[in-house]
Amino acid sequence: MRRLMVIGIFSIFFALVSAGADDEALPGFTRESSSVEHKWEAKFREIPGPQNQREYMQRLTARPHHVGSPYDKENAEWILSKFKEWGWNAQIETFDVLFPTPKERLLEMVEPTRFTAKLQEPALSVDPTSNQQSEQLPSYNAYSTDGDVTAPLVFVNYGLPDDYEQLDRLGISVKGAIVISKYGNSWRGIKPKVAAEHGAVGCLIYSDPADDGYAAEKVFPQGPMRPPDGVQRGSVMDFPSTSPGDPLTPGVGATPDAKRLDIKDATAITKIPVLPISYGDAQPLIAALEGPMVPEKWRGGLPITYHVGPGKTKIHLKVNFNWDIKKIYDVIAKIPGVEQPDQWVIRGNHHDAWVNGAEDPTSAQVALLEEARALGELVKQGWHPKRTIIYCAWDGEEPMLLGSTEWVEAHDKDLLQHAVVYINSDGNGRGYLGMGGSHTLERFMNDVARDIPDPETKTSVWQRLNRFAISDAKNDDDRKEARQRADLRMDPLGSGSDYTAFVDHLGIASLNVGYGGEDDGGIYHSIYDDFYYYTHFSDTDFAYGKTLSQTLGSAMMRVADADLLPFEFTDLADTIHLYQKQVKKLADDERNKIIERNKELEEGVYAATNDPRRPRVAPKREDVPPYLNFAPLDNVADALTLSADRYQTALKKAWPAGVPAATLQVINQKLMDSERRLTSQEGLLRRPWYKNMIYAPGVYSGYGAKTLPGVREAIEQKKWAEADSEIVRVAATLENEVALINAAAGEFEHPGH
Repeated sequence: MRRLMVIGIFSIFFALVSAGADDEALPGFTRESSSVEHKWEAKFREIPGPQNQREYMQRLTARPHHVGSPYDKENAEWILSKFKEWGWNAQIETFDVLFPTPKERLLEMVEPTRFTAKLQEPALSVDPTSNQQSEQLPSYNAYSTDGDVTAPLVFVNYGLPDDYEQLDRLGISVKGAIVISKYGNSWRGIKPKVAAEHGAVGCLIYSDPADDGYAAEKVFPQGPMRPPDGVQRGSVMDFPSTSPGDPLTPGVGATPDAKRLDIKDATAITKIPVLPISYGDAQPLIAALEGPMVPEKWRGGLPITYHVGPGKTKIHLKVNFNWDIKKIYDVIAKIPGVEQPDQWVIRGNHHDAWVNGAEDPTSAQVALLEEARALGELVKQGWHPKRTIIYCAWDGEEPMLLGSTEWVEAHDKDLLQHAVVYINSDGNGRGYLGMGGSHTLERFMNDVARDIPDPETKTSVWQRLNRFAISDAKNDDDRKEARQRADLRMDPLGSGSDYTAFVDHLGIASLNVGYGGEDDGGIYHSIYDDFYYYTHFSDTDFAYGKTLSQTLGSAMMRVADADLLPFEFTDLADTIHLYQKQVKKLADDERNKIIERNKELEEGVYAATNDPRRPRVAPKREDVPPYLNFAPLDNVADALTLSADRYQTALKKAWPAGVPAATLQVINQKLMDSERRLTSQEGLLRRPWYKNMIYAPGVYSGYGAKTLPGVREAIEQKKWAEADSEIVRVAATLENEVALINAAAGEFEHPGH
């Protein structure tokens, strides 16, 4: 009875919140259309059911379903059948892509002692699907090159450029060596990329228990963390320097008639062989290393002394692959819009996995399916979206966004003309709302989050995230912003999921949303990411699965039904000012660091503090960089703020009474184009597929976003002349955005002119 009382109070609270919300029109809606929207959204949120999501997950994760597997195709066909059952117009689109799988894997230590790595994740008696070994992909890194190398071993921490600077100080070269790197602190494909740039001939990547094992919590199956023999599979395609998608058809859809590169010409494939291993297999290799002690911050959680190497330790690494073309299956389902059918609101999540894939991606795929079922129910009850809604279950995401990228490239012209937004998810768990995306959608997503109940705290998911931001603030400024800024900041999007081609390549405003933070585990990309794990250690009752359905289904409905599209520019302007300050500080910090280092060299600081028993090499003197001319960026950032304020003022005065239908149509088209204006046809330097000038995946961070990437990465790479020219290019892009915002404001100020 007590539980029923709590639920009753909770329902009354949100009914009151909804009633209050009805009194004030939703942004982009008239008072009348807002009232209608609230009622339909309330009906929608009652429909998704946790038990349905549990059943979908059990079905989809029953067998391994990587690209090219029978169950991958079977899952796509099952998802298609469900969409059709729920009344959607659905079909499967296929693409033919390069997907290598292991033919031979060997790792052994040949000196100073013999050791052969197991390279095998064992089945566990309590975990029913972990024994499906004949169907499981072995642990490997997709798009590693073939290789057979024997060489000394060197430990390189996380294998990032800064780590190699530390190795230089220790007098250690990796030229001609095999490196062993910890997973973490960047995307995995950066590690072999940087290793090859420094002359290494092979790369091993392992999950250290300090980051992903017993240091955090008990290991699976007693707890959620990675066990000693667990391995993280994953792609190492060099997509940040080229593009995601099929490496043989860059920039075009991988249809049967597409012209394909020879594999030898596919620049996205690594230059050296790569293999992921467990920390159980890594421990004997690292324990055998000699040479200098690693820096203190490099030490992991293994019960050994960490040395850099190489010493006498010599490793034999051999990997060979089947370089096959496989068919992938994208499920595309539509509900036609009744007023603006040529405007598309798109939602996606991938269905393929490295093995059984309960958490990644099925936890969010089942939420998407319940959204689709619920929207189908609403259509039966008489609801019809103004704009066309498209739901996509992507294939081939794990190898490197194959299904979504090929679909976007195949339909690029239609998407540029018709796409309003793309909303993505890629896994879900228990905890806090996580939201990233285009800053023109920041206020919109904050508004949606204020309307969604959190299943644990009985507040809104927005309020819970806001309180977390206060408690987790790193300094007083962050805490003050969390308390005073109207909207919580959204993370910028880099890459790592299916929004990439939409936002980075075509400039379609995008969101990436999911819940988590309270049930983090260490089964990522292993055979243990399965139904047993998820229902014992993650969102076990699928309460947050239901919440994700409510969140993103509501967002889809709100965009699809809005009279005025919910793009807003004051948060964008505020964030551009933040990025502007960050790159200016980065330039100052780099300049000051070089000045200080040169001064210490002149003073003999490095020579005087060198320990002869642990010698370090002094850094090289560098030329002091010039001051950069940030004036174009400063000026346009201020202009952007003025245009955003002008738009808001004009909107408040004119909306909704003074806006004729024809004018509204013109404004909505401009709003659709607002993210496109942040792109450049020429794209980023040396990687033209990436056209968004405001955010992109980093060349040396991978998934992690680089904001104002042309400027920021030029500074990081000490290309000072290039940084100056990129400031001008970014400013020109933002000037185009300012012109569009002013034009939209002008339509409100002088409707029908």
